Amino acid sequence: MSEPAVLVPLPMFPLGTVLFPHTVLPLHVFEPRYRALTRDCLDSGLEFGVVLIERGSEVGGGDSRFTVGTVARITEATEFPDGRWAVLTVGSRRVRVATWLPDDPYPVALVEDLPEAPLDERGALLLDDATRAVRRALALKAELGEPAAPTTFTLDDDPDVAAYQVAALAPLGPVDQQRLLEATDPAERLRLVVSLASDLGDLLAYRLSGG
Repeated sequence: MSEPAVLVPLPMFPLGTVLFPHTVLPLHVFEPRYRALTRDCLDSGLEFGVVLIERGSEVGGGDSRFTVGTVARITEATEFPDGRWAVLTVGSRRVRVATWLPDDPYPVALVEDLPEAPLDERGALLLDDATRAVRRALALKAELGEPAAPTTFTLDDDPDVAAYQVAALAPLGPVDQQRLLEATDPAERLRLVVSLASDLGDLLAYRLSGG
């Protein structure tokens, strides 16, 4: 029999964006409940979880949330005189939400860590394919005058870190990014990056040609 999942309580920050492990996410914290979350995490050294909002708004609560998210660690924080925060975070690992607890005063959930398989030699080839597909999509977006990350990005030497970085750089919508985050192994994630970024690149090339 498999061991039962270890569930731990974790402060949660539902957002309209996806955070991947090993990537950076800046936050502007202005709601009172998330100001409290920021202060508690800074005072205690705790991390918090970021999950994508499926339906609803970031502000005010009452939203529906995806269950797979990423644990965020605060690396920089600046408090403004009016109580707002400018926070820089980095993702550390994926988690799955088992149960949402009552907000008191901010969202909290019982979560379990998700296993991470290492990228094998076959996956390393997929990383090259994914990088090319993402660079192409970014270059085409730039040609169309649309906001895009620079194609000159560099990836970490660790292929397991780089696989998450290239997923985060792919110019996709949040639901497609959530699909990447939820992929059960890195090779599957990279195959999906190749597919989604290639399809997007073909669409952008078609638009660029005047079609």
